[in-house]
Amino acid sequence: MKIKNLLYIGLFAGFLSCNDAIEIDQPGRLSAEAAYQTVEDLQSGLFGVYNGFDTTPEIAFTTNFTDESAVGSENGGQGFDLFAFNLNAASGAASNFWVRNYAAINDANLLIEAAELIEPNADNQELYNSVLGQTYALRAYFYTELMSYYSTDYSDDSALGVPIIDFVPSVDIQPLRDTNGDVWAFINSDLTTAKSLISAQSNPTYISKDFVTALQARIAAYRGRYTEALPLALGLLNKYGIADRTQYEDMKFDQDNTEIIFKLLRNQGDPYDRQGATGSVAAGGWAGARWAFTNRGIAGAPYFEINRALFNMLDPEDIRYDVIVHPSSIIDPNYPDPVNYRKDDILVVDKYPGSEGVPLMNDLKVFRSSEMLFIAAEAYADAGSLNGASNSVAALLKRLRDARFGAETSLPVFNDQQSAFGAILDERRIELAFEGHRYKDLKRLGVVGNRGIDRDPLDCAQFNACTLSATDYRFTLPLPIVEFNANPGLREQQNPGYSGN
Repeated sequence: MKIKNLLYIGLFAGFLSCNDAIEIDQPGRLSAEAAYQTVEDLQSGLFGVYNGFDTTPEIAFTTNFTDESAVGSENGGQGFDLFAFNLNAASGAASNFWVRNYAAINDANLLIEAAELIEPNADNQELYNSVLGQTYALRAYFYTELMSYYSTDYSDDSALGVPIIDFVPSVDIQPLRDTNGDVWAFINSDLTTAKSLISAQSNPTYISKDFVTALQARIAAYRGRYTEALPLALGLLNKYGIADRTQYEDMKFDQDNTEIIFKLLRNQGDPYDRQGATGSVAAGGWAGARWAFTNRGIAGAPYFEINRALFNMLDPEDIRYDVIVHPSSIIDPNYPDPVNYRKDDILVVDKYPGSEGVPLMNDLKVFRSSEMLFIAAEAYADAGSLNGASNSVAALLKRLRDARFGAETSLPVFNDQQSAFGAILDERRIELAFEGHRYKDLKRLGVVGNRGIDRDPLDCAQFNACTLSATDYRFTLPLPIVEFNANPGLREQQNPGYSGN
């Protein structure tokens, strides 16, 4: 049983066009007491909360909006608005991240409220605690996602964040935005509670204490609180290590979990076993369908390809080249002066080749130890520990490159913090390509690292959308129009650069 399929309470009236459709006392709607009566019911409900956890929309948004992708040879108009940097309050991105995450938060709130009505016994106390702990961790993750897209400045506690909803609301509430400081405090409280309740386990497809630690490290890095982030990130890096070349390549086929702290399992026949909306942030479905219609390789009809600027950063001796670039790609030796740009240079994304016999369907890697390495490198950069063979930005980047090349690489040397942060961003661009990080990376580190969206001139010429500074207002999403319909006060709190209507 999946409670999510039995019960859905809309968070705000703006989710639907008719108030009558979501009156709180609808006949036949299950209450928390009716939906959850035992600890086993809570466990089933947790599966429903997990079902709302999906990173495919942010992968789709990031690959489309930033400099990861280019319009592909089989594109029929998919994703053109975002590729042209068009964002407004009516955009799909504005509503998707807001509505989807608040819906998932509402499911978590429902389960937490219901758990208060159930008294576990000695035999199921551990299960009860584990279910609650995982739910608190999931709610914290969903709020972190909201903050990452709708807060203008993660590090400013006085800036506006998002409304905190820690209960199952009636349809007539009209909450305004809370400050970043209040939201981060709420998230961290949830994570502290989660860590105290979750049982020890090592399955990377279930929320664990390490998931909580990884999220705490990511949040601390987002906020620029690197003295907090460093020990958290190093602890996980030391525990999981960095995959070797074989392990790294096997990871993309879901055959190795060496450096995976947490991933979302995607199985044949589950709700995400489908193509999903192509060229849209309302994606869902197979992650690989963000770039291709039917299969991996040129024969799979790629409608988005690897941006040439990213491709030019890849070294064929680096295993990440093999993981990112499909061997059927056509690489024009005359570039940047191709005879026929669309036919002679087709760079096919192969990050999600498929598994279990299903093309383009792969597990979604949410936390990897390589991200923890980067967080530690950011902390060293922030502290001015740029160079040297240990405890430095240079040492950590060399460690990663050694693993990816399978050989000793040179120890980089940085002249200042800007060049160090820039190198971290460049390495993240390769290592975490097509995993949904690039937009947020540029938002938080683009200024200090002197980086912005930087597409290849031929790839961006069609829309004259080649560069975007990290200071641009579009690195924060607008509050969506759909929310204003029932919560008009939020119009006055619209993010800078966007209309409140």
